[in-house]
Formats: sequence, C-alpha cells, structure tokens
Amino acid sequence: MPVHEHDRLHALRADLADLDDLTVYGRVASVRGLMIEVAGPLSAMHVGGLLDIEVAPGRAVPCEVVGFSGERALVMPFGSVDGLRRGCRAIVRAAPGGVRPSRGWLGRVVNAMGEPVDGRGPLPAGRALVRYRQEPPPAHARMRVGAPLDLGVRALNTFVTCARGQRMGIFAGSGVGKSVLLSMLARNAGADVAVIGLIGERGREVQEFLQEDLREEGLARSVVVVATSDEPALMRKQAAYLTMAISEHFRDEGMDVLCMMDSVTRFAMAQREIGLAAGEPPTTKGYTPTVFTELPKLLERAGPGVGDGAITGLFTVLVDGDDHNEPVADAVRGILDGHIVMERGIAERGRYPAVNVLKSVSRTMPRSCDPQYWPVVQEARQAMATYSDMEELIRLGAYRAGSSEEVDRAIRLNPALEDFLRQSKEEATSLRDGYARLAGIMAGA
Repeated sequence: MPVHEHDRLHALRADLADLDDLTVYGRVASVRGLMIEVAGPLSAMHVGGLLDIEVAPGRAVPCEVVGFSGERALVMPFGSVDGLRRGCRAIVRAAPGGVRPSRGWLGRVVNAMGEPVDGRGPLPAGRALVRYRQEPPPAHARMRVGAPLDLGVRALNTFVTCARGQRMGIFAGSGVGKSVLLSMLARNAGADVAVIGLIGERGREVQEFLQEDLREEGLARSVVVVATSDEPALMRKQAAYLTMAISEHFRDEGMDVLCMMDSVTRFAMAQREIGLAAGEPPTTKGYTPTVFTELPKLLERAGPGVGDGAITGLFTVLVDGDDHNEPVADAVRGILDGHIVMERGIAERGRYPAVNVLKSVSRTMPRSCDPQYWPVVQEARQAMATYSDMEELIRLGAYRAGSSEEVDRAIRLNPALEDFLRQSKEEATSLRDGYARLAGIMAGA
C-alpha cells in the first residue's frame, strides 16, 4: 500500500475514534451582535470548545465557546450568521479542534480552519492531530537557540543577527514595506520550511503577495494561512493559532521552521473584539485583559523545541500612528527576543528595506555574530550613530569639516553604508558575504 494511502487510512481511523456515540446539543436562546447565547447541557461545553449551529437545512455555522453567563454559554461564529434565529439547534462537537498537516501542505494556501482556498483540490492528511491551541514546550526541557540563521537580507544578517529558534518582532507602520520584507525572508532564509500567517490581510493584496512577492520558488517550501480583514474576529484569531500549529508540526519532525505572522496587532484586535463582546472591561486603548494573556500564550509557542527542530519566529507589529510605544507593541517587545524597527522616514527617502539599524536589537548578539566581524559591526554602528546625531547640522550646513575627525569619517562612510543597507527584493546576500562587504566598507574609509 502506498505511504500516502496508509496515512490517509490512519487519519480516517483516528477521526472515527474521535466521534462520540451520543449527540449533545443545545438551542440558541438569544443573539446580541456577534455574541450568541446557547441554552443546553453546559457540562458538555467548555471555553474553547466547538459547536455547530444549524441555521438552515444542510447549512451549519461553526462556533466557539468564549464564556458563560448564568445558565447559558456565550459563543461566537466562525462564519456568517445570516438566517440565524432563536431555537436553532447547536450541536456540541466531541472531537477537539485541530488539523492533520503533512508535507503535502507545502506550496498550498489554506484558511483559518485548515481548508484549501487555492483551488488545487483537497489537502493530504497527516497521521497526527495537531490542536490549534497547545502549551509551549516546558521551559526546563527546551533546547537553547542554535547557530545564526542566514536571512538573506544584509541589514538583518549583519546588524540584527538572528539565531535558529529566536523570536523577533518587526515593528512598522502601514505601507512601510513589511510584506515585501517577509517575502524576501520566505524566499532567501536558510530554513527548511516557511509557514506564513496573513492575519487580517487586505483581500486584494493576497494574490499580489503570493504572485509578485512570494512567487513560485518561495511558495514551494511554504504553507500560507490567510484570514482577510472582512472575516469574523474568531477566524482572524484562529488563523494565528493555525499558523503556529502547522509550525509546531514541522518542528516536531525535526525541521528548521521559519514562522512569519503579519500581523500580531490584528490578532490582538480580533481578541479585543471577542473580549468586548463577551463583556470584558476595556483597558488601555480599549484592549481587554485577555489580549495581554493570549499574546504570550501564542508567541511562547515559537522557539526551540525539545528535540532537533526549532521555530524561528518573525512577527510583524503594526504600530498605530507610528507610535512604537502603543500597548500591543510594548507588550510584544517584552515577550520577544529582539525587535526590528522599520521607519516611514527611511522609506520616504527611498531606502528599502526601511530598517532603522540603530533602533533594532537582537538579544542573542554578540553571541550570534561571527566573532571575527563583531568589532567591524560595532564600528559601523558607531559611525551611523555619530552621523545620526549630527545629521541636522550637516544638512543645514552648520557643521564645518575638520571640526571632528570622528564626524568627518562618519560623513565619508554614510553613502557607502546607506548603499549597503539598501537591497532590492530580487537580491539575496549570505551572512558571510554581508560581513565581508561591511568589512571592506569600514576598511576603505
């Protein structure tokens, strides 16, 4: 029997084993906006549990239990509730929510429920069920971060070197080039598999990202999870969990996984919508307390595993009004192992990727940097910092050449360093080549 047929039979057998002999159901008691109250056997329901509400013959809306109020369960839908009315039957699912990923998922695009949306037929099921929500590996059993990971982007490889299993945040406002940077990483990073979650993405941009940015060579080793901005909050939140669940599957197979999520802010916004609908009190900027509870639960799942595999996480954070100290950015910065700051002012000057090297930090440096080139990296940072401090005076013509040898050298180095940091999306530079080119620039000044 072919291997894929054996896996399919194994998955079917496992699905049949999850079925319950007894069907448990309740009834819709009331609807308030997107919040549905279900009356029935509450002992059979639990927070995070799934149920299906029959809104018409042959049509059911999947829902998730998000809380309880008195003798009723509070549930939210994954889809449209058109046709929903009081008295609709709500069937409680016995099986836990999850998916069965396999290597056959590579090159595919799925929605938040793990269903294919690329028109290329059904997905091959793997043997093991991976739940959407899982605990991160025990802290005492996790491996340490590994060797430096080649991301293919000079600015990141040299100044914000990332190690295998590290978790980094990409902080930027809208329209500064986050999606293009993610596509460069997906195509060029030295990982075995890339799992990309597009959370709350604009619908028209999905095909642009797949065809123009990610392209065929990037998609071939990637799984893309899509939940567009018009989908219910629960679908956007679920897409983030699914992205992490697929990454964990490949990590447990011993692979180096690059998990990219765009964006964590939209995940937080979706959780805020759910929390407010469930009656949680709003706190800073309207974010509910569960937002700051769910963020570490999601992000801590990335990182090294207990075996050979590791998840290197790159999570974008959409900073409202370019305020890098807004609540979600502040919370995420404290959880992750470093941050990459992209600035609108740099993008307006036409330098892409618009990474502000001086404000970006990798918490694994200098250990993750090549010791031979660490002094060169420090020297280059110092030159850029000196130029940044004097930039206004230089532009106004108020600085007189010869006043400071350090400033004069920074001025001479600036054009070459700017050119070094500039990189087109078709270009890739290895770790070693990036270090060598930077050393040549610093030696020539």
